[in-house]
Amino acid sequence: MQVALAVSLNLKTYLRMQPRADQQIQLYLPNIGTHLSWKTTNLQFLLTAIDADVRNPKAASQELVEQLRQKAEIPEGYTDMMSLSVLCFLYLYGAISSSKSQLPSVDIVVWSELPIGAGLGSSAAYCVCLAAALLTASGAITCPDLQEKDIARWNDDELELINKWAFQGEKLIHGNPSGVDNAVGTWGGVLRYHAGKIIPLSRVPTLRILLTNTKVSRSTKVLVTGVKDKLNKLPSIIKPVLDSIDAISCECERILAAIASGGDTNEHYTTLEELIDINQHHLNVIGVGHSSLDKLCQATAAYGLHSKLTGAGGGGCGLTLLRPDTSPSVVEASKRALKDFGFDCWETNIGGFGVSLQLPSSLRKDVFQILCDMKSYQ
Repeated sequence: MQVALAVSLNLKTYLRMQPRADQQIQLYLPNIGTHLSWKTTNLQFLLTAIDADVRNPKAASQELVEQLRQKAEIPEGYTDMMSLSVLCFLYLYGAISSSKSQLPSVDIVVWSELPIGAGLGSSAAYCVCLAAALLTASGAITCPDLQEKDIARWNDDELELINKWAFQGEKLIHGNPSGVDNAVGTWGGVLRYHAGKIIPLSRVPTLRILLTNTKVSRSTKVLVTGVKDKLNKLPSIIKPVLDSIDAISCECERILAAIASGGDTNEHYTTLEELIDINQHHLNVIGVGHSSLDKLCQATAAYGLHSKLTGAGGGGCGLTLLRPDTSPSVVEASKRALKDFGFDCWETNIGGFGVSLQLPSSLRKDVFQILCDMKSYQ
């Protein structure tokens, strides 16, 4: 198993929840054009249908998923994001509320700065926000003390519970996820993933990047299968490439720690740029590149910048490292060049702080606003 680093992006997903007095539940997801409502009496079956312990999350059974599908009037064979999001909500809402005698009547709206379905963990951010809000509202975790406009976080044990419930939501959406996406959304910063173990790194710098969405759709499952097929067919060639990618991740981890600690920042950035270039070439070799990502790398290289794919590859998104002294004119010229290809492009940071609670001055004290950063991959 190779080491992978996952880092949070400063593109946030927001959830706002407030109580209602009319025994209605409303779910509004503006990014995917979904606005649904239910009477709490019509969902009361969740309290008996879901055998859940809020302290020990477990996956929804196939029988329960089918029951939820029918109740939400979702057609058989569903794969669309609206259906998956609704099923995820109903399960987390019912399971986390299962210790109560009555379902809470609430308004929930979730919106995101992340592109949806671009491999940047938008579904995990949704699950993390839902888990955090529902656990807080149910009293399973504390509501951090906030002053107006403050942002607060939960303690480590509470974050672990948020992460476990978010993982169950991710299972409903993706079937067999690694758990990396929801972990990044929960803890933020940089996580080290190896052999199924996820470890947050203690020293994390904040780095500037350009994030580019090529808008080329791809299937993670197909890409992973392709890599496995190449490895089985040409093990003596592909295994050394994968070993080199592992070494790149480990060296990148060392460099990030060095940047966070100070020192010769210029030299560290030069090394990071070299690692990015090598990594991108390796990813092309194992078959997860794409001509759109080649265009991205070439367009930014013309301005002295270094780029690589992020996520599963095969299209999707790429990141471009920006040094602290990269001039605004270079950034803007690079963004124009990328947009000329029809790509979407944002300037943002990596290394954000994960899920948190916010109380904007415009909201009442009984209104939760949850936000979390999401991820990119090395």
